Parts: sequence; C-alpha cells; structure tokens
Amino acid sequence: MRLARRIARWPTGLSLLLTMMPVSVVWAQQQASASGAIALKLDTPQARVTVATLQPRTPAVATNGHATDRVFIYLDNGSMTHTEGGRTTTIDFHRGDVRWRAASGPYISENTSDHPIRILEVDLKGPPAGPAVKSALDVVAVDPKHFTVQFENDAVRVLRVHYDAHDKSQNHEHVLNRVNLYLNDSAFGKMDEVRASAPRIHVEENDSNQPADAIAIELK
Repeated sequence: MRLARRIARWPTGLSLLLTMMPVSVVWAQQQASASGAIALKLDTPQARVTVATLQPRTPAVATNGHATDRVFIYLDNGSMTHTEGGRTTTIDFHRGDVRWRAASGPYISENTSDHPIRILEVDLKGPPAGPAVKSALDVVAVDPKHFTVQFENDAVRVLRVHYDAHDKSQNHEHVLNRVNLYLNDSAFGKMDEVRASAPRIHVEENDSNQPADAIAIELK
C-alpha cells in the first residue's frame, strides 16, 4: 500500500534519523554553521532543510539558478528584491510568512532591510510519490480549530498550527511525512527548532501556560 511505502521512506523518529545521518552530512552542517550563510537543519530522503542568512545590501547571485522546488518560511521581518529574467520583484514579509518558489533559472536576491534576515528553505528532492492516501481522520477535517491550510499544491500541503495554553487537539491522523517548524518556545519544541515527523494517529496537548505556534509542511 502507498501508506506503507511512505512510512518506509522515513525513519519513525528524529533521533533515529540523526543517528543514521552520514558523517559527511554532519561535517557539511558544521561547515555551513561556521560560515554563517547557510546552516543545514535537516536532511531526509524527501527534503533538505536549511536556514539561509542574508546580510543587508549584499546581493546573492545564483548563476545556475535552482534546480528544485522549495518552500520558504521567513524567520524575520524584512524586505528583499528578486531579479530573474530581467524583471525585479520586491518582496515584503513578516516572521512566519510562507512562500512557494518553483525551480528557476539564474537570479539575484538582495536583502534590502537594514538588518540580516533568515529564511528557512525546504528543498524538495524529487517529485511527489502520487496522490496522498485519504483519511477520515485528516487533521484539517477533524480539527480545524488548531490546523488550517496555508497553501497546497501537487508537492506539499502547508499547515499553520496554533494551540492556546492548556489546549488539546482532537484525535487526528497525519498520512504524510512532514517537516515541523516551531515559531515559539512551547511544550512541543523550542523557537525556530526544526523536526521531522512520520505518519501517525495521535492526540496532541499543550500542557504549558504559553500558546504554541508552528508550521507543518506535509511532503506528498
């Protein structure tokens, strides 16, 4: 069954994923962190997740373009320009904004803010596996109070997640592997922490005195 194949493509927990990470990937992460420009956060069979830090008024030139589709999540407020094919677009954004960026040719991006900005990039490694398995316990259908769709296309479904303090979800199912970004410190994770999650049926509970906000990127 397709669901079984999806589960097999991803280890059941983040700890297992990290223990299986090749030494070369760990070394690359350390090197990227040292450079301060690109930091590797997660590497799975379906996606590579990094945080790019763009300094003010310093154009980033991608002479070969970008061969794969990506999801961007902005970690800071700011603005930037994107020049591609002779056309320049200005992008204003706030922390937590999400954007889809399809594979493209050569381009130049520039941070036009007066401070560094960080962008979480979820780089998809391949095409979707096919239509997702339907579930009667789909999280958006059974628990719209806590899970809303930010956007959806053939490759991903991006969910915005919010819990009030001492709040609890309905029993629900995730049928896809996903990447979770935590936007604040909460019972679920630390601010800006990134985790991989496998398909599962469960109930979540925020047992802290603080609200919990996150973004979940489901990988089709």
